[in-house]
Amino acid sequence: MADLLSHFGEVTVVCPETEKSAYSHKITLRQPLKLKKVDFASHAEAFAVNGSPADCVKLGMEVLLPEKPDIVFSGINIGPNVGRDLYYSGTIAAAQEAMLYQVPSVSVSLETFDSRKIKFDIVKQLLYQVVEVIVQNKIPKNLMLNVNLPYTSKELCKGVRVVPMDLSVSRYNFAGLNDPHGHIYYWLKDHYHELELNEGTDYHLLREGYVTISPIELVHTRKRRIDQLTRWFYQYTNLQEEK
Repeated sequence: MADLLSHFGEVTVVCPETEKSAYSHKITLRQPLKLKKVDFASHAEAFAVNGSPADCVKLGMEVLLPEKPDIVFSGINIGPNVGRDLYYSGTIAAAQEAMLYQVPSVSVSLETFDSRKIKFDIVKQLLYQVVEVIVQNKIPKNLMLNVNLPYTSKELCKGVRVVPMDLSVSRYNFAGLNDPHGHIYYWLKDHYHELELNEGTDYHLLREGYVTISPIELVHTRKRRIDQLTRWFYQYTNLQEEK
């Protein structure tokens, strides 16, 4: 992705030194972080971090870059991020971390699971068109885009659909197994290929061969809910004055 993005501007890469699947929005508090400069095939300056995806963005913003970037791209994640992955994905969390700095961001994931067989030239051709549209338009600062790419050629891709993330899609369920001592332990199993196809969802459209784009806002608290809960607790709002 760094090579592709270099066609649109100056790129700095800050990435975890090892895979961080399902790391969510973890940051590292109780051990030091180390930045190691690495060589990429592209001309982008690149650093590896012994931390989480969110750590990488935080370090980039606060330590490495002299000023905020125009946009942050997170990925390409090997494997899609749909449905409840919104809350589990380290790739999405890195993009959300950028939003906390008022920087627009994009997370990018690819619907395939075997990185050894990926032909990235095919992926780059498909992603280029998406990135081109994104950079030509101004993403609001409190918004991130979650992009999922089908693993197919530009010619066979059915198009682009903007859809919400369907939070009824839950890929991971526990499977119980017995260890040699007769104790049960539990392993999360990914049921991605076995889920029900609910028409019009991010999962359904991605499986059908569409690029899916889901806009995610930073705002988590709605004023309407604040007003509602204020009414619940109105008799406790001024306890000191009553004394």
